[in-house]
Amino acid sequence: MNYCSKCVYPSASAFKLVFDENGICSGCRVHEQAKKLNWKEREEKLKELFEKYRSKDGKNYDCIVPVSGGKDSYYQVHYVTKVLGLKPLLVTYHGNNYLPEGEKNLARMREVFNVDHIIFKPSVELLKKMNRLCFRKMGDMNWHAHCGIMTYPVQIAVQHKIPLIFWGEHGELDLAGMYSMNDFPEMSARQRLEHALRGFDWYDMIDEKEGIREQDLLWAKYPSNEDLESTGVRGIYLGLYSYWDANNNYKIAKELYGWEEAREPFDRTYRMFSNIDDMHENGIHDYLKYIKFGYGRATDHSCKDIRGGHMTREQGIEMVKKYDHVKPRDLKRWLEYVGMTEEEFDHIADTFRDPRVWWIKDGKWWKENIWGGSSAFEDVHLSAEEQKKYIRN
Repeated sequence: MNYCSKCVYPSASAFKLVFDENGICSGCRVHEQAKKLNWKEREEKLKELFEKYRSKDGKNYDCIVPVSGGKDSYYQVHYVTKVLGLKPLLVTYHGNNYLPEGEKNLARMREVFNVDHIIFKPSVELLKKMNRLCFRKMGDMNWHAHCGIMTYPVQIAVQHKIPLIFWGEHGELDLAGMYSMNDFPEMSARQRLEHALRGFDWYDMIDEKEGIREQDLLWAKYPSNEDLESTGVRGIYLGLYSYWDANNNYKIAKELYGWEEAREPFDRTYRMFSNIDDMHENGIHDYLKYIKFGYGRATDHSCKDIRGGHMTREQGIEMVKKYDHVKPRDLKRWLEYVGMTEEEFDHIADTFRDPRVWWIKDGKWWKENIWGGSSAFEDVHLSAEEQKKYIRN
């Protein structure tokens, strides 16, 4: 497994990275491009774009902004209301795992920005079923959240005939350099299905054993092409028009609007201001990414901070070494939430390990390290038959 020579991403990442002749990944190259852009010019381009979507008679909202209540959401709404002068409708999919401070930040948005806000909360019993089912199906208990975030705001756009949706950064472009900054990719049904939803859709979640019916998944159905076309729905990414930096977003949210960071440190990352809308996002959900691909949230955050000039690569490596392998405390809460034992969790999680990254030796899981050499990190919970593809000759 190779690592980027500028940031700390591994070649076997959750998204496709391309490395150049200098061993620098495509994500770093796109960030270099972003630093050289004329962002004032891009802001003017955005103003030209939204003018044809602004409500001319004041009888509808100018746009929709999907929000979680995080520091990036605050920056999105700050930009849309204060810089662009638009009247947005905020839309939130609520996955039931907010930290108290995250819940408080979410509730305060309509007050500090003087906006209307729709918050959708699926049945708690359904969410527990979805957690169990998706963990077993794809090793991602948070699939429901990816689906809800990328679906429900689009449903609202169609229902209320509000064509323009302001998303934040384009995740795959921002992390992996999937596109050039000059490509201006937009949100699409294909982006939602192939990337955000891992190729699964609502109909894959109908499950007799869990008792999940089509009627339970109405919020997960993406609007038809006919409905999208009749409304003229267009989803643009603010990160292509305004320089996107999580540290700057956090500063604006905190200093201007009293946004609160996490009150207790996370087990798997040094950042206190990211992903507090879901107590498991920086915890057990991220631990599963480590189980699959051999890296986690500390790698993600270090890469962003290295690219943004807030951290050196050497400091990033220390963060990876300290946090990426940690099995977090919130696992206990999640196991109680869904009614599962830790032994069952470990066995299912092991079946999703990437053999490009992991191998078995002496009853342990081994992988190569960014700081050099290889180390044993976890006990093996697979049967002898299941272990065969991981044993190196």
